[in-house]
Amino acid sequence: MALLELTGIHFAYPHHAPVLNGASLALESGERLCITGHNGAGKSTLLRIAVGLLKPSSGRVLAFGQERRVEADFHDVRRRAGFVFQDPDDQLFCPTVAEDIAFGPLNLGANRGEAMEIVDRTLGQLGLMHLRDRITHKLSGGEKRLVTLATVLAMEPELLLLDEPTNALDEENEARLVDILLGLPQAMVIVSHNPHFRLRLGTRVLRLQDGKLLPPESNCPHALTPQ
Repeated sequence: MALLELTGIHFAYPHHAPVLNGASLALESGERLCITGHNGAGKSTLLRIAVGLLKPSSGRVLAFGQERRVEADFHDVRRRAGFVFQDPDDQLFCPTVAEDIAFGPLNLGANRGEAMEIVDRTLGQLGLMHLRDRITHKLSGGEKRLVTLATVLAMEPELLLLDEPTNALDEENEARLVDILLGLPQAMVIVSHNPHFRLRLGTRVLRLQDGKLLPPESNCPHALTPQ
């Protein structure tokens, strides 16, 4: 059974041409599915539909074995699927790194002590303990990106959705991110323009084109690079 299945998804923003025109995908356990496509193709829109932040005009969303239709259906999805937004500033809003990472566990019912244990464990696993007490808005773009991932992993999600995760990362932090993601057990849907990142990380690739998700033009490994 697929962890996530989108079938025949159609979507258009008000007063604009359709962005998605029958897009479909299925993500199995252990997969790291990379999605590529030109700017404005609808890649971020697709991820937002998967967790109920946008509602398609038609199509079917199944997540964790259940069809999801109304907002209440997606509360469980957003608890179990960690979404790393394209812009870290959309996700980080607490004064310090530790408070940002503790926010999710506290919302799930952890007490303060339990939440701080999760903070330390997550930062330790990611090699980011040196950022623990830093003021979030003073971090570099790359540091914010890694902390955003930490905030999501602190929730212990079953599935990761990552929207352009290499944005603002230098070569060193990109390599660190690759190592981190390769070491995680979660299935992933990864939107990325970065061909080298896709090639190192992806187990499969789809291209979003004309509102549909299409297989690469070639079955060779280098199909993960741009066509």
